[in-house]
Amino acid sequence: MEIKIKNLIRTYYQSDKTVEAVKNVSLNIPSNTVYGIIGKSGAGKSTLVRLISLLEKPDSGEVYFNDKRVDNLDKKEMINQHRQMGMIFQNFNLLSSRTAAKNIAYPLEICKTPKDEINKRVKELLELVGLSDRANAPISTLSGGQKQRIAIARALANKPEILFCDEATSALDPQTTRSILQLIRDIQKKMNLTVVMITHQMEVVRDACDRVAVLNDGAVVEEGTVADIFSNPKSETTKDFLSHLNPIADEEDSSDDGIVRWSEHGGKYTLRFIDEKTGEPVISTVSKKFDVTFNIRAGGIQHLPQKDIGTLIVDINGPDAEVEKAIEYIKTLGVNVEITGGKA
Repeated sequence: MEIKIKNLIRTYYQSDKTVEAVKNVSLNIPSNTVYGIIGKSGAGKSTLVRLISLLEKPDSGEVYFNDKRVDNLDKKEMINQHRQMGMIFQNFNLLSSRTAAKNIAYPLEICKTPKDEINKRVKELLELVGLSDRANAPISTLSGGQKQRIAIARALANKPEILFCDEATSALDPQTTRSILQLIRDIQKKMNLTVVMITHQMEVVRDACDRVAVLNDGAVVEEGTVADIFSNPKSETTKDFLSHLNPIADEEDSSDDGIVRWSEHGGKYTLRFIDEKTGEPVISTVSKKFDVTFNIRAGGIQHLPQKDIGTLIVDINGPDAEVEKAIEYIKTLGVNVEITGGKA
């Protein structure tokens, strides 16, 4: 299901001040994709997802699902629309008085689904999330990752067309985060879902999303494919996120997907290498061709679903004219160069 939002505005009034949580935001979220919305605390991302998921009404603006306007539905239509959406939360929101299977069954019971259908659907979903053997387990006996898997299964119970994930991995350790993100991607492909992921972690965007919108102070400052955002970030907010990437380790893959900094000083330029460029001897070639030397301050390779993006944070030393020529030559090689103004 395609989602379109047009000129959404949401303002809150707190004591004697006005808070503009969402400022005239417009986005097109393609169907059958994993779409990330990233922002720091207070950027407005949680408010935005509440507007998109119809849990709140905007002060102004419009929300469309497949060209049908849905933000102005009456109560009965809104209930039916909500049943076509699933929601996963940071803190699971499971019912502690119910077993894993009974938690999954809960939304089906609310819809008065026949018992035989409920049992069949619950069994299918437990298999889908890899917890067939935990059907009768009390929630208190499950690990964090298992709880989130049950929460995912519950969100899928009514066969939604849209799945919202609000900081779904923030409470999990890095290895479990990687497995949950992979599960969500697998489910998205299998069920042709539109998945909207709200996060403050660029690692989540890197490992799970196809496209991303970057929010700052209630507004979208950048939007595009994840590969484009990582290889050629435009906004300072995005560049800051990328400069603080941390690795998400996997038990079977100990490769470092983060930016490793071995010098706390310097780093005026950021070089971003795309796909096959990550393996080419660019630094060596430029050093031989021009009267410059490189001091590498940090580096790493981001393994995106579509391609790899390599990053080097460097100082380029030499006569100003030679440095300028070297930078222009690097650009001709297909490497993006940013002036980052590293620490003095």
